[in-house]
Amino acid sequence: MFLYLCVLLLGYYVWRWLRELSTVADKGDRYVYVTGCDSGFGALLARTLDARGFRVLAACYTEKGEEELRKSCSDRLTTLHLDVRSNHSINNAATLIKDKVGDKGLWGVVNNAGVSVPSGQCDWLTIEDYRSMLDVNLMGVIAVTLSVLPLIKKAQGRVVNMSSIFGRIAPTGGPYCVSKYGVEGFCDSLRLNMHAFGVKVICIEPGFFKTNVTDTEILMRNVQQLWDKLPQDVKDDYGDDYVPKVHQVMLDRFAKLPDADLMKVVSCMEHGVSALHPRKRYSPGWDAKLFWLPLSYLPSCVSDYLLLKEAPKPAKAVI
Repeated sequence: MFLYLCVLLLGYYVWRWLRELSTVADKGDRYVYVTGCDSGFGALLARTLDARGFRVLAACYTEKGEEELRKSCSDRLTTLHLDVRSNHSINNAATLIKDKVGDKGLWGVVNNAGVSVPSGQCDWLTIEDYRSMLDVNLMGVIAVTLSVLPLIKKAQGRVVNMSSIFGRIAPTGGPYCVSKYGVEGFCDSLRLNMHAFGVKVICIEPGFFKTNVTDTEILMRNVQQLWDKLPQDVKDDYGDDYVPKVHQVMLDRFAKLPDADLMKVVSCMEHGVSALHPRKRYSPGWDAKLFWLPLSYLPSCVSDYLLLKEAPKPAKAVI
């Protein structure tokens, strides 16, 4: 019986692998809109899709990001300015894209733009801290998608959203996990709503990779800035040695986690755009596959214990 199940499982993975090899034809006629192309996954994806022959509409927040892409890519790639927090900027970009793609429609939108700060203990943050990140990581994803969704429907194309393994489990406080849980919910509802129109919705859930989002210097500076703004009664709850403990944990553990091979993620994003039969979810990174995803399926009492046992304790902890 066990051998029979192993053969069935092996057969399924071979069938899935063969099925996923097929890619779309006429890539030179397909436009793909990618946000967050200044650096990291977005910049690498824009270059990868351009090399594959797609017509890339690369949205950057900075002029420097646009300039670097124009220098390193073919004339098939078009850059544009985008601030995903601004409806005016999003609508301007959508108008430009509509004029560019014409009757072909838009083959794909890849919502990659995102930030990781401010992040910290929930009682260190204000509602404005939450709002500032949700405006980028969640509302920006929704707004950009809705702005071009009629063009995606026309092409029977793809929506690829960058979530995180922290959209499946929340090991940290603050708005980051909240925003990624929201992206997961948006992907699920949009996928069901768009099924009848031939639109595929893909969710990318990476583990830890070496980008600005996981930069320990940025994260430690963020923790210190939040601490400096706290009222004294909250500082007393945690103790003066709490921030040094957090910094030490980041240096000892967190700094060693990120994988420098960004192509593990970008390959999943590119497959979501180009494959005839993309997956609904991709979880690149061995930490995602072997630790975070399994942890997310465990009972909460077990996952809480594993996440809390090495965490720094506040000075006035009662447990």
